[in-house]
Amino acid sequence: MKAANFLVEIGTEELPPKALRSLMDAFADLLARGLDDARLERGDVHAYASPRRLAVVVDELQPAQADRSTRQMGPPTRVAFDDKGKPKPAAVAFAKKCGVDVGALEKTETDKGEYLSYEVFEAGLPVAELIGGIIDKALAALPIPRRMRWGAGDAEFVRPVHWVVLLHGNKLIETQVMGMQTGALTQGHRFHTGRDIRIPTADDYLEVLDTNGRVIADFDRRRELVKVGVENAAKKINGAIVDGEKLYDEVAALVEWPVPILGSFDETYLQLPREVVVSTLTGHQRYFPVADSNGNLVSKFVTVANLESLDPEQVRQGNERVIRPRLADAAFFWDNDRKRSLNERREDLHDVVYQRGLGSLADKSQRVATLAANIAGALGNDATAASRAAALSKCDLLTGMVGEFPELQGVMGRYYAIADGEPDAVSTAIGEQYLPRFAGDDLPQSAAGQALSLADKLDTLAGVFSIGKAPSGNRDPFGLRRAALGVVRILVERQLDLDLPAAIAEAAALQPATKVPADVTAADLNRFIADRLKGYFLDRDATLTAETFDAVMARAPASLVDFDQRLTAVQAFLALDEAESLAAANKRIGNILKKAGLETAGPVNRKLLTESNEISLFEVVTDAAGRVRPLVEKRQYTEALAALAGLRGPVDKFFDEVMVMADDESVRNNRLALLSELRSLFLEIADISRLAIA
Repeated sequence: MKAANFLVEIGTEELPPKALRSLMDAFADLLARGLDDARLERGDVHAYASPRRLAVVVDELQPAQADRSTRQMGPPTRVAFDDKGKPKPAAVAFAKKCGVDVGALEKTETDKGEYLSYEVFEAGLPVAELIGGIIDKALAALPIPRRMRWGAGDAEFVRPVHWVVLLHGNKLIETQVMGMQTGALTQGHRFHTGRDIRIPTADDYLEVLDTNGRVIADFDRRRELVKVGVENAAKKINGAIVDGEKLYDEVAALVEWPVPILGSFDETYLQLPREVVVSTLTGHQRYFPVADSNGNLVSKFVTVANLESLDPEQVRQGNERVIRPRLADAAFFWDNDRKRSLNERREDLHDVVYQRGLGSLADKSQRVATLAANIAGALGNDATAASRAAALSKCDLLTGMVGEFPELQGVMGRYYAIADGEPDAVSTAIGEQYLPRFAGDDLPQSAAGQALSLADKLDTLAGVFSIGKAPSGNRDPFGLRRAALGVVRILVERQLDLDLPAAIAEAAALQPATKVPADVTAADLNRFIADRLKGYFLDRDATLTAETFDAVMARAPASLVDFDQRLTAVQAFLALDEAESLAAANKRIGNILKKAGLETAGPVNRKLLTESNEISLFEVVTDAAGRVRPLVEKRQYTEALAALAGLRGPVDKFFDEVMVMADDESVRNNRLALLSELRSLFLEIADISRLAIA
């Protein structure tokens, strides 16, 4: 049998749409690794999925493993035989293990002496004997939070499995997968076909399902059909889809035969906040909102049906009937919620537990208000607006609208604050408090919004750390990694020159008395955010190395803006010809001072300098200090390091000609003081001894 394309299809009940793409990709990746581990040579791997199936096609899969020979090593011959050459139990046991007589064993010379050995021939196993276990192992490793059982079997999966197709070329591989007998029969569209469909060969998979089954198994192709169909439907009314990218994957995971349908709703609902209409359409029904050429919502939507109906008008009307009560509910919440102001809801926050050990939502709001005001003040901004926004920030959690649409928390708070007549700075800040919500999300733009967002995230971080629930491994139920990265992004990208360790210490001190002391919480949190900071900078700049980051981190700048500026300067320094020599010199100086027990030393005594090269170094270091320190005070780090680069010549000559560890103690200590002064100039910016330079 020759190499041929291989197909496995796992047919199930409807799979969770938000997880379908990740399940598809993971299945293909795990199967490929399983084949490789089993020494089954293959070509490319292609992943497919629809709501009722996961499938993988492997190009040119070999029919069996290649044969191989392996040499098994036994005991040393000195242990295996006695003085007369007769086999001892060790030799007999090894021969038995190899399935041969002692006389068939060989002797192999190694670095440790002569050993018994035996070359074992291993015939390659056919795919049919291996593939069932490989597939089961791949399925068992899929990222499925909760598995379910069905029927009387022991198999567990995300959804009940109803069929398994397993073909190697045109040959059916008969085995058991997930407790089911494999076959060549798949199922087409639940409504269009309703019957089994035979797959002749692995090569025919996509075409047969498409033609005979009305199923588009290629996820990416189906997604593209959804996107194009939806956008074309909107264009027919001179509209454009709103936030389509957020839904295309999910809708593609809900349909096997996408058919876009344009629908409408009552224009009066356009008086609701835009986000409410969008969330009602997208969150509950996976409908695509439509906007006009000016970006304003219109009373139209596009839905994607999972069949080609003989009466599309009836399908359209059915979808319109479904959305009406949803929008009516939203309108009710909007009108009813505004009967009470956010300020009137503040007292109710006392009745809502924020987190066990951390008090109520009222307690959190008070902590955040204090912290936000101090952050705003430290940045030279209006502390009053930040404090007021923080005091009202959690009140929308008690509204009917946010209860129905949790994703609108903060967003609705802004609208309610506007309706209450709160200042623009306050309402805007409330709307920005959760930004950024995810990687790449927008950052808060207003000063009060930035202070509130930082305060809210720091309070969450400090609170959870203080009750001993810091993230461990992959578990992060409180989203603390996301919160920490949000703090980093706001400070760096908005150029907010804040003393972060001081803000962290204050956030920790504001927490209720817990089992973790405030200073320990602050120290742990500083390290946690430093890890996020490192990942942020390394992701931002592919040319940045971990060593360069560590060189700046060694100085622990309090401001992340300052940190960023130092990082830029060190990277510029690395491009200089003098960088390698000076980095090596700094490392050497650090080792010398450490060995001498002098991390720092006293002032240099000019009278004890006798050799020309140490006098020369003293003069250039003194001159550099006068020029560099003012630059450092102005954070002109690039210019400062460029000036220090001019010390390379005198430094090299000093180490070439001067004996640092002189016999005379006073001379020796004076030279150590000179080196300490030299190193301190660099350390005011970064520890360049940590740089990795080829």
